[in-house]
Amino acid sequence: MIRDAFGLIFAADEILELRELVDVRSVSALPVGGRYRVIDFPLSNMVNSGIRNVGVIASHNYSSLMDHLGSGKSWDLARKDDGLFLLTPFAQKENTGTYNGMIDAFKANIDYIRRCSQEYCIISGSYTIYNTPYNEMMKFHVEKGADITVLTNNMDYEKYKGGRYSDVRLSIDGDERVTGIEFDPSLSLSPWTDMNTYIIRKDLLLYLIEDNVAKGEHRFASGVLRDNLKRLKIMAYKYDGYVARMHSVQAYYDFNMDLLDPQLQVKLLREHSRILTKIYDAVPAKYNTGASVKNSLLSAGVVIEGEVENSVVFRDVFISKGAKVKNCIIMPGTHVGPDAELTNVIIDKNVNIRRKTKLMGAQELPFIIRKGASV
Repeated sequence: MIRDAFGLIFAADEILELRELVDVRSVSALPVGGRYRVIDFPLSNMVNSGIRNVGVIASHNYSSLMDHLGSGKSWDLARKDDGLFLLTPFAQKENTGTYNGMIDAFKANIDYIRRCSQEYCIISGSYTIYNTPYNEMMKFHVEKGADITVLTNNMDYEKYKGGRYSDVRLSIDGDERVTGIEFDPSLSLSPWTDMNTYIIRKDLLLYLIEDNVAKGEHRFASGVLRDNLKRLKIMAYKYDGYVARMHSVQAYYDFNMDLLDPQLQVKLLREHSRILTKIYDAVPAKYNTGASVKNSLLSAGVVIEGEVENSVVFRDVFISKGAKVKNCIIMPGTHVGPDAELTNVIIDKNVNIRRKTKLMGAQELPFIIRKGASV
C-alpha cells in the first residue's frame, strides 16, 4: 500500500462534445453503469492504493459532484487527519476562479499542495475510466529513478469514436522513457496514449507549477511533460487493461453498452479492486406481470412492466406496461409511459416519456433527452 503519497484529481475538464449531458453537471459527475459516477473510478483507484489524502479540483457545474462525494465516507475518506478535500474555485488576486488548464488549477490550490505532508503526488484526470491501484506504478517510478511517470495505454485511432478530446501520443524508447509527445495528431506512428495520470514528487510539482505560471503555460502535458523531455527523466508505465475515455457522446454510450458484458463487469468493477461509490438504500428491482428483461443492467428501485433489452437502467425508473426499451441508457427518476418505444436513446434524470411516444436514434448517433424534460 502507498503510504507516502497524496492524490490530486482534476475534475475541471470541459468537454463540449458531451453536449446536453454536461449542461448541468461536470464530466466527473456523469452517471455510468447503472449506479456509478465517472469520479468513482479515479477516486477508487487512489483509495485502493492506500492513499488517504485526496484533493478533488472542481471549477463549474459541480453541485452534483459535491452531493455525490459528500464527506468522502463511502471511500473511507471521512477522517480527522487528511481525508477528502473538495477544492472548489474562488476568485483571488492571481486567479479569477476559472481555469485554462491543469496548471492554473494547481496554482489556485497551491496552498493545499504545500500543506500535504506526503513526499509524492499522484495526479489523475477525471474523464478516463480504468481500474488499477497505483502500487506497481509507484514501484516502477522509484526503481527507474524517474522524475515523472506517465500512465499510458495502447489506443488505436479507431477506438477514439465520436471525438478525440485531448489525444496526447507518447513516443517511448526501449527503456520506457518518453522521448516525444504529439498533441491531437491527425496521424501518429505511436499508439501509446497519455491516460492523464502521473506520479511526481511534491517539491518538483511545486517548482514546475511556479515555472509554468511564469511562462504563461496552462497545460500539464505541454508545459510540464513536453517542455521538460530533455531536462527531466520522464518515464511511461504501460497499462494493458480496459480503458474508456468520456470525450464524446458516442464514447459515453459505447462504454455503458460495453458494461453489458458480464466478463467486463467483473474485470472492471471488482476483479482485483472494487470500484466504490455512494450507496443509495432502495428496494431491489421489481418485475411485474408481463415484464421482459434481456441482457440489461438494472439498478435498485426500478419497476419494470414492459420490455427492456440491451439497456442500462438507473435507480427509481418506472417502465410502464407495453413500453419497449432497447439499446438505451436511462438515468434515475425517469418515467416511461405505456406503449412508448425507445431505441438507441440516452435519457437524462427525471424525464417523463409520455404514452405511445416513439424515439429512435442510431448506435453511431444516440438520441439524447435533456434532464427534466417531458416528451
